[in-house]
Amino acid sequence: MTDISPAARRLARRRASERRFRLYGMAAVGAALALLTLILGGIAVDGVSAFRQAEVRLPVTFEAAAVEGGDYGVLVKRALKGLFPEVRGRKAKRALYALASQGAARELRRMVAEDPGLAGATREVWLPASDDVDMFVKGRASGRISADQAAWIAALTDGGRLEEHFNTRFFTSGDSREPELAGILGATLGSLLTLAITFAVAFPLGVGAAVYLEEFAPRNRLTDLIEVSINNLAAVPSIVFGLLGLAVFLNLAGLPRSAPLVGGLVLALMTLPTVVIAGRVALDAVPGSIREAALGLGASRLRAVVHHVLPLAMPGVLTGAIIGMARALGETAPLLMIGMVAFVVDLPTGPTDAATALPVQIFLWADAPERAFVERAAAAILVLLAFLALMNLVAVLLRRRWERRF
Repeated sequence: MTDISPAARRLARRRASERRFRLYGMAAVGAALALLTLILGGIAVDGVSAFRQAEVRLPVTFEAAAVEGGDYGVLVKRALKGLFPEVRGRKAKRALYALASQGAARELRRMVAEDPGLAGATREVWLPASDDVDMFVKGRASGRISADQAAWIAALTDGGRLEEHFNTRFFTSGDSREPELAGILGATLGSLLTLAITFAVAFPLGVGAAVYLEEFAPRNRLTDLIEVSINNLAAVPSIVFGLLGLAVFLNLAGLPRSAPLVGGLVLALMTLPTVVIAGRVALDAVPGSIREAALGLGASRLRAVVHHVLPLAMPGVLTGAIIGMARALGETAPLLMIGMVAFVVDLPTGPTDAATALPVQIFLWADAPERAFVERAAAAILVLLAFLALMNLVAVLLRRRWERRF
């Protein structure tokens, strides 16, 4: 029996090394997927329950005197007292009235405004329960529910007067100091206005800079310095752009604080290097024969770029712009620096109105002491992740739909 040759032993070692490398790669991918599943799973477990809200059905009598005086809170209290007439004492009554949200009175006011004929009538009305009741019903009580309140909640549940309904307020309301009334509509509108300004500023400037640097700029030290600067700007921490926006747009230019206009300008500065780099890569991918054919047929250099090269590179340019916008959508630090961390209840109607953004809203809710706000922060994270996934999906579809292979 002959010994294995040195070449065969080296070949066996190389194959064993390749198998180990594949196993290491598979283990790394598996660990990354496990950690991602753990993080997203934890967020989903905390956030999905925020899409449901506990509501209590009360027999409300819209007394004319209370309606005319605007004291709708009295109507809610009397409705609760009518369901539990045995409750006596100021402390016990206060605990009973705490079952309903403070926004229940505003809900009754809205109903009367929509239907003035309710004055003097009695209606069974679904009203939001307080955040403590909501957490208790969902099995996340934090010890803020007393024994008497737990008994009243059980009685309401057995009587079909306490149920969990889809939380439409989460999508149709602005921020609130009461967790059960807080929503993401104001922050979503603020993010959309901010992104619109970001795109309007960063896309034309970025595409113009990419076209000039790639197609027209002479190759010298100045252009090399510009290219290096753009690449370095793409790696600058986002908070630096926030400091720049604070110094230039707020302190120097005097633009309104906590406005989507300023937020969009700051995020445009942050997104601009990404758009320029993606645009240059897309333009460089267009074969030189396209340029030569256009020039050979008598087109000017500008016409060759605008009518032939740029349309072919546009899928890649748009993909880079959308990815840059997706990064801007999730940024928080620069918006905190320019004051978009303010508590804003009203919905913004324009780029100069005070507003906040979805990542900042998540930051505010996550820092709140109430457990229900943490639940809503997790739900807002799920909505933000859905937006980011949608933007990346659009980028992929654009590339697959319009990309041409040369």
